[in-house]
Amino acid sequence: MNRPMLIAGNWKMNLDRASATALAEAIAGGVDGQVETVLFPPFVYLDAVRRVLEGTPVAHGGQNMYPADSGAFTGEVSGPMLVDLGCRYVLLGHSERRHVIGESDALVGEKVAAAFAVGLVPVLCVGETLEEREADRTMEVIARQMEAGCQGIGAAEAARMVIAYEPVWAIGTGRTATPEQAQAVHADLRQWLVDRYNADVARQIRIQYGGSVKPSNASDLLSQPDIDGALVGGASLEAGSFLDIVAAGAAVG
Repeated sequence: MNRPMLIAGNWKMNLDRASATALAEAIAGGVDGQVETVLFPPFVYLDAVRRVLEGTPVAHGGQNMYPADSGAFTGEVSGPMLVDLGCRYVLLGHSERRHVIGESDALVGEKVAAAFAVGLVPVLCVGETLEEREADRTMEVIARQMEAGCQGIGAAEAARMVIAYEPVWAIGTGRTATPEQAQAVHADLRQWLVDRYNADVARQIRIQYGGSVKPSNASDLLSQPDIDGALVGGASLEAGSFLDIVAAGAAVG
């Protein structure tokens, strides 16, 4: 199955209002819609970026969300709030949320279910640390994260989600999984989806690679048969480099 390529830029806790809108404008002006493109700005700039992207092929989403729709949860952002700002996607379980903030697998699973409930497409992030990889526990860790993330999610919903495999040891370090290493994990993830759901669902779900993706390695990564896009961090903060990755996706997509 030829799955549509998805290139996403996770801006993390970077930029200010002026630079965020300028970057969004430059990216929107450089894409032609051949590749699905999504930007994840900081929450405080979501509305400003939404206004810039309106009428363009570029979508936007939230970097996180709380599983409750409303309530006494100071500092949190809910799914309905993201929907109100026109978001189509939400990142959930990013390694920085898991390993820096301390989110549990179970909490990530609650967020996935809550995202589906309000019509958002969850981008479920999974991945192993360097120690876990060296102990040959990569798929054990990812299977645990996937099981919790998909708790209570049926096949029809699961087919709409996006998975982002991001080896923790490759995020912001300049180290990147080789195309062969990344493909091996993506293939194992696809097989997990076959076993958990069915072959049809597994064929539909897009699995992105994330972890020091840049123009110099994008083509090799995106040309792998089970890699359906990229979740881009640092390289998404500069329009030229991000658009080069989008172009690489178009060339192989």
